[in-house]
Amino acid sequence: MYPIVRLAKEVVKFRASPRLGLFETHHSTHVCWPWDIDPWRELNNGRTLTLYDLGRLVLAQRTALVPVLQHERWQLAVAGSVVRYRRRVRAFYRLDMASRLVGWDDKFLYAEQSMWHRGTCTSHLVVRMAVTDAAGLVRMDRFARAVDLPEPPPLPDWIRTWIEAEARRPWPPMSGDDAGSGPL
Repeated sequence: MYPIVRLAKEVVKFRASPRLGLFETHHSTHVCWPWDIDPWRELNNGRTLTLYDLGRLVLAQRTALVPVLQHERWQLAVAGSVVRYRRRVRAFYRLDMASRLVGWDDKFLYAEQSMWHRGTCTSHLVVRMAVTDAAGLVRMDRFARAVDLPEPPPLPDWIRTWIEAEARRPWPPMSGDDAGSGPL
């Protein structure tokens, strides 16, 4: 179940916080509760992604993306992500999260987020987000005009490499048993 109470807490907690510039970092703190862990007594990977959602939603609020999205009647949809897990997160660990928009290409926005426990990075996420409206994908030149920023900073090489790798990835995917058998 989606943690609506946690989301409400984050929105209320940061509603009066100073606005951030479009590429500034939002910092938040989260706790790994017992209901967030998996059978191996660590933070469930699905819950990790949900906690990252909370960071991105408040980032959008604090950078004034939400009013632009509402005015234009646009929505954000996750269009891809890659996570690097490096340290186990146990119940009751306090996590410091950093979330920031990195930039965009012609189709998607890119953000990066990381979780830290006692100064050690536990995981790092790069997420590609589509801006959509009733007609489908909103091109980023239109988005740039709406946020009054014609040119984003260049995307880091390592994110561009991920974009290139994703472009080579076959779609739809084939079955692992037999490459000729069709979709999973």
